[in-house]
Amino acid sequence: MRAKKLTLAALALSAGLSLTACQGGEESKASAHTSGSSSASSASSASSASSSSSSSSASGGNSGGGHAAARKSAQGSGQGKITTGACKTSGLAFSTSHGMGEGDVLVSIKNKGDACTLKGFPGVDLRSEDASRPLSAKRSDKAAPVVNLQGGETTRFTLHTPPNNTGGTGAEITSMVVTPPNETHSKKLPVSINFPVEEGADQKVFVDPVGTGKQ
Repeated sequence: MRAKKLTLAALALSAGLSLTACQGGEESKASAHTSGSSSASSASSASSASSSSSSSSASGGNSGGGHAAARKSAQGSGQGKITTGACKTSGLAFSTSHGMGEGDVLVSIKNKGDACTLKGFPGVDLRSEDASRPLSAKRSDKAAPVVNLQGGETTRFTLHTPPNNTGGTGAEITSMVVTPPNETHSKKLPVSINFPVEEGADQKVFVDPVGTGKQ
């Protein structure tokens, strides 16, 4: 058992937590960008409000056009659907099932609250009692669509792992930790994956973006 644990740990070590680190960097950049955009937006809003006030006064206080503009702004570009922004982990329910191919895991994400948006790759860490460290999934080359989820709606993504064709017992992956796109909070899900203990197996673990594959 110890020999198997050390072998899988070596596989995990080569993959490390690169995906998590990458996401962290992107989140930091996204935060900085959001902060800058927020300041610009505030200035723009103040200017717009001033112009609107002047226009309203000049036209005798007609507010109908202002209400129409507000409704149009609220709709945004989310295919005509009003959302509260990026989906939060706390407002989502997760479940797993077997995917189309051997070793594939289909992860379903259901929105339990108000309408929200998902776009990008989820973070996925595989955990096993045979390994001292988690094994992080790499990203596939698929494009990430914008997924607007109304309350009660479900979307999915697929995790791909190599099948164990080595003839050995392999190592049992017993859980996976999922972090939705643009989130820092995770959800631990039970799974049962027989992972091959062989060189290069960690390089064959990758995840598709949310909203791709079987829906």
